Amino acid sequence: MSRYACYLIVQNANPKYEAVAFGQTYFAVQTRKMELTEEEYSKLSEDEKRLYRRKQTKDGNKILYKIAKEKGVKNFDRFTNAGYKGLYNGETANDIAKRKGLRYREDILDKMGSVELGANIFRITQTEALLEKQEKPNEKIATDTHYKVGKIVRKAIEELGGTMLEDLPTPKKSIKELEKEELQKIGNNQ
Repeated sequence: MSRYACYLIVQNANPKYEAVAFGQTYFAVQTRKMELTEEEYSKLSEDEKRLYRRKQTKDGNKILYKIAKEKGVKNFDRFTNAGYKGLYNGETANDIAKRKGLRYREDILDKMGSVELGANIFRITQTEALLEKQEKPNEKIATDTHYKVGKIVRKAIEELGGTMLEDLPTPKKSIKELEKEELQKIGNNQ
């Protein structure tokens, strides 16, 4: 079932059922996240910014991987790690996870602060834009492009005097924990 079909069913179902009330709350939260203006964004807490930017990375990666596939990418681990290696001074996703002290299979993007997520959003969107221009499907060119964009974003951070991503603190709570807390708060208010 598509996301839109789930939305229609949940929105038109009886909220006296716990699953329906939960679903309605979920879609209300997701809709609100998409409605933020810059002024509203600046007033958000760090955790709220993380939730917002994490959604942007999820959506951006879906588009990026779709384009990468069209451009001939088959080895998505290599493609993904190329972007991370450029952005994180040679570190792969596994290296980043180890440095952050994450559990096996815990998503590194779920344990990033808003600044780190922002840098990754920039890497994702710029790679996406460049791959769109790539004329012939070629996995090596796409993977090299992802690395190059990561490296350029890293260099920009360095030139601006920003904190290198590997030196940023790892948030105590994962995005999944924050989402669960948010849903519980909303559920308690109903």
